[in-house]
Amino acid sequence: MTQAEIKLCSLLLQEHFGEIVEKIGTYLVRTGAQPLRLIVSDTGLVLDQVKKALCVLIQHNLVTYQLQKRGFVEYEAQCKRVLRILRYPRYIYTAKTLYSDTGELIVEELLLNGKMTMSAVVRKVADRLTETMEDGKTMDYADVSNTFVRLADTHFVQRCPLVPETPGSPDAPPPPAPTLVIDEKDMYVVPRLNLVGKGKRRRSCDEEESGEHKAKKQKQDGESSEPPPDDGIYWQVNIDRFHQHFRDQGIVSAVANRMDQTSSEIVRTMLRMSEVTTSSSAPYTQPLSSNEIFRSLPAGYNIAKQVLDQYLTLLADDPLEFVGKSGESGGGTYTVSILCAQSGPAPCSPAPRAVPERWFGSRCARIFRLLLRKKHLEQKQVEDFAMIPAKEAKDMLYKMLSENFVALQEIPKTPDHAPSRTFYLYTVNVLSSARMLLHRCYKSVANLMERRQYETKENKRLLEKSQRVEAILASMQATGAEEAQLQEIEEMITAPERQQLETLKRNVNKMDASENQVDETIFVLESFIESTTKKP
Repeated sequence: MTQAEIKLCSLLLQEHFGEIVEKIGTYLVRTGAQPLRLIVSDTGLVLDQVKKALCVLIQHNLVTYQLQKRGFVEYEAQCKRVLRILRYPRYIYTAKTLYSDTGELIVEELLLNGKMTMSAVVRKVADRLTETMEDGKTMDYADVSNTFVRLADTHFVQRCPLVPETPGSPDAPPPPAPTLVIDEKDMYVVPRLNLVGKGKRRRSCDEEESGEHKAKKQKQDGESSEPPPDDGIYWQVNIDRFHQHFRDQGIVSAVANRMDQTSSEIVRTMLRMSEVTTSSSAPYTQPLSSNEIFRSLPAGYNIAKQVLDQYLTLLADDPLEFVGKSGESGGGTYTVSILCAQSGPAPCSPAPRAVPERWFGSRCARIFRLLLRKKHLEQKQVEDFAMIPAKEAKDMLYKMLSENFVALQEIPKTPDHAPSRTFYLYTVNVLSSARMLLHRCYKSVANLMERRQYETKENKRLLEKSQRVEAILASMQATGAEEAQLQEIEEMITAPERQQLETLKRNVNKMDASENQVDETIFVLESFIESTTKKP
């Protein structure tokens, strides 16, 4: 865990959960697994505050606990999981793309609350969707429930582990920490719920006053009613499944750039057929026969079976090894090589390759690509192959060497390592370059977040004034105020203040977009590093 990652974890925790949770989370990130007593003494917080902060972190899967042999419980921060908070907007947008607004709100509610029961999610989402609809229209619980089932069927949401029911005497003391387990085959099984009802709108002030007595009565009735049928069955977002979807999109895009649109659609079909049956960490997809792929192609792609076989043969023979042939049954069985696609030159490794050109210019990029192709070269060979003058080539090599883009390997002829009897070979360690870029990406995101917080803090008074004016306008419009009155309220914000607000919003939006773009690069680099270190 580098300092850049620790700083980014701290900023993310503070922005989403506040100072107390951030203090506990950052302490655990820095120190590793610690017992409760030590956390309280080292952070200087009250025991009750520490317990509540740990509950929040555990609820959001940011901290895990483990019972030690001596009988005490240790809490450990999940650093990688904390960094995934940065990717929450991308998860939500993907759910919106695949399952419309209902899927977007389901994933958003689960990410905001960590873990929720299906019935609670359905009611909350139905209420939120009803708020956005026209008067007289409501969202049915059944529609939201159907979308939730589709998300579970495609493994985008999954059940949380439960405390197993163990027969024992009721007088026996509970264990210091419960052990949570779940059967893999039950992770995506949706309970049968008969959720009947529609989303409710928030009541206005007059309705609240008139219905106060009725609300109290309903609350008392609710407290005495039975718990929901899915009580105790909690759900969470399956982040690995979203990462698998991002990875598949990258592979399809790489195939389209390498071949053509039809080839990418064939690979997309193969990935879609095996998205649920293939583990997110598997090196290959499940074998699929040519006949199965042909039957599963989208209706718009009216290509003959013979043409499909030719495309599959072309993909299997390609040196990049996107698709591999694993058998001859059913017209030939094929797999998508996920490991080769991630660690190869297609979707991932262009990240380290593109940076030298942006940082040092096209000539440095030429030297970098040359070293990637030739593996090891002396300085004189670099000058000759790249057709660059000796002085410029030397300067460019030293620039990239100082930034850790290229490495210098010494091969001595004699044991004394005398410079006159030693070969100095330049080479590129792509894995090392990717790690260096990943570290810089973490620093970039942390800098963007700090700048955004600074801009917001500097203009805090103006933002509060703008919010007050907007609230007054909304209430006056609801009561049917005249246009002249509304105009008078709007003029409370002067022209220079309005221009300052526009500049602030534009800058904040740019920084938000930049954070998301850097996170896309982080995902590509992390996938490349993981697959490269895993590759035999």
